[in-house]
Amino acid sequence: MISLRKAQDRGHANHGWLDSYHSFSFSSYQDPEHMHYSVLRVINEDVIAPSMGFGMHPHRDMEIITYMLKGELRHEDSLGNGSVIRAGDVQRMSAGTGIVHSEFNASDRTQAHLLQIWLLPEKNGIAPGYEEKHFAAAQKQDRWRLIASRDGREGSLHIHQDVELYATVLTENQQLEYSVSPGRSVYLQVARGSIALSGLLLEAGDAAKVDAQQQIEITAGEEAELLLFDLPAHQSH
Repeated sequence: MISLRKAQDRGHANHGWLDSYHSFSFSSYQDPEHMHYSVLRVINEDVIAPSMGFGMHPHRDMEIITYMLKGELRHEDSLGNGSVIRAGDVQRMSAGTGIVHSEFNASDRTQAHLLQIWLLPEKNGIAPGYEEKHFAAAQKQDRWRLIASRDGREGSLHIHQDVELYATVLTENQQLEYSVSPGRSVYLQVARGSIALSGLLLEAGDAAKVDAQQQIEITAGEEAELLLFDLPAHQSH
């Protein structure tokens, strides 16, 4: 079964310096129908104005992944990490017992555009950690590139949860399949471009939840960048 989460149905908050769309309940956007999907708790699509950002703030017991689409983001944290991430870079922060960090647009001229993802960890109270990697467009071209996994295999980021996160940049009219194992659910997020998924049209910002289905087939309309989360089966309540 495939159910769509359309971009325009997401929560939306425009703070002037920050324009943010929330796929799941977050901050002042609370929707009991969209609290989480399996262990996927947050997908926020953020556009941050030049030189603006989030000052030091705490997190705990959450796996936080930042996927850069455009621009550059400066990160600093209480573990002593400081860096600037750009398009193609993916950052993983395990909040664990507690971490404090800041995120600012590193440019004074251009916007920063990113997806921030929160996953529930498999257990609370782990040691905080940080990691970042660059995944070149060629690595994602018309194939699934593993970018985060529990065992950190194939050069992916290491996350403390039974999740495999893949990215692809799919050329116009190109097709790609994904096999879903028994006992697993898939969440597909369109970052840019458009695709057909089993005859359904998805455009930038749209997502699909895939339950109890063995295979999906994707065809790009215009060039599309996608994230695919392979998750423990979603338990609907």
